[in-house]
Amino acid sequence: MVCEKDAPPGRMGIGVDIGSTATKVAVVDAAGELVRTELMPTGFSSVDAAERAREAWKGDSHFCTLGARVVATGYGRVAVPYADKVVTEITCHGRGAARLFGPDGTVIDVGGQDTKVIRLRGGRVFKFVMNEKCAAGTGRFLEVMADRLGVSHNELSALARDGEPTQISSMCTVFAESEVISLVGRGEPRENIARGVIESVVGRVAALVGSAGGAGPYYLTGGLCDNDYVVGLLGERIGAPVTTCPEARYAGALGAALMALELE
Repeated sequence: MVCEKDAPPGRMGIGVDIGSTATKVAVVDAAGELVRTELMPTGFSSVDAAERAREAWKGDSHFCTLGARVVATGYGRVAVPYADKVVTEITCHGRGAARLFGPDGTVIDVGGQDTKVIRLRGGRVFKFVMNEKCAAGTGRFLEVMADRLGVSHNELSALARDGEPTQISSMCTVFAESEVISLVGRGEPRENIARGVIESVVGRVAALVGSAGGAGPYYLTGGLCDNDYVVGLLGERIGAPVTTCPEARYAGALGAALMALELE
């Protein structure tokens, strides 16, 4: 990594979170403050995503400093050849969420291919559960259904706000997609289908929270943190408010960056 003369003093920590759908980068300064984030599609190759992540900060004198360390996490963490260390996403998400929200509570991370519920105590992970190996109850499920309805991810939520509940009962994404096709064929309004799809996901996530014995406060991380409709509906299902923020999308990368700062 080539550093310019005007680079700021002190070590920087860089976290690279290569998820199944999106790759996130977080950079923290020597004091552990978040100073930069990057978001990009992971695409077909985790190796390619890792290189694009490096290009996001490479050559930027403001963030390129001597002694910078990199920690990789996420689905494609083993595909980051320049990482100084590889850490599991559970640990990184817990660390990042604790920095963003506080040391105690339940973190709900809805990813592209899996959903994780992480319980924090004193800033450390003391229990977690994950969904089964199925995209139902994940961001990917919403993307597939939105594509089937011919709308974007955000438009799906906008439609759902105006819809009436319609049950999507299949646990499998493929079968659920067939259900949606049948509902469309029967003339069911898109608004109703959209609501049924989102309620299906939220219901599965809430059930996972229950299986983890989750206790408030509750925090949402991952790609749905900017979806007010989902956040509100999830809070209703859990029976308690769910807190989130724009930076929560980068919780895994932030946790990795904080750990990178601690490396020798």
